[in-house]
Amino acid sequence: MHLYKYEKIWLLLGGGTLIIFLLVVGINAFAMGMTPPSHHETIDPNKVDQTAPFNEQGLKQVGDNEYELVMVAQAFAFSPGNIEIPKGATVHFIVTSKDVVHGFQIAGTNVNMMVTPGHINRITHTFKETGSFLVLCNEYCGVGHQAMSTTIEVM
Repeated sequence: MHLYKYEKIWLLLGGGTLIIFLLVVGINAFAMGMTPPSHHETIDPNKVDQTAPFNEQGLKQVGDNEYELVMVAQAFAFSPGNIEIPKGATVHFIVTSKDVVHGFQIAGTNVNMMVTPGHINRITHTFKETGSFLVLCNEYCGVGHQAMSTTIEVM
């Protein structure tokens, strides 16, 4: 098969571009740790209340203006309920589910997770403004789904 000069040039440019693209994606994914979020931590959903850190749910201070909030999503409720956080605080959310797939979304922020039983989910957010933030379950979880919410008060 005969390849013309311009065909060879375009094949080399296309192949070279593909190789560069794959190298960039590979370096970002593995060397720089830019992989999509995944469930690196697992938990027995039948023993959530006996397993750390979910045996001590709630907000605790872990540093200067830095907090850790351990929550459990279960049949139509988030535990603990309403939470108060100081303005400017960085909060590390640690969330799991006891029963079915739930959502964890804080309205007006970029915090949004799918909470699945048997997996521990983590996300961090800094609350820069005061106000009341609604926490919603955005994954249908049963007949009481529409009532599954709580609030975070930033003071």
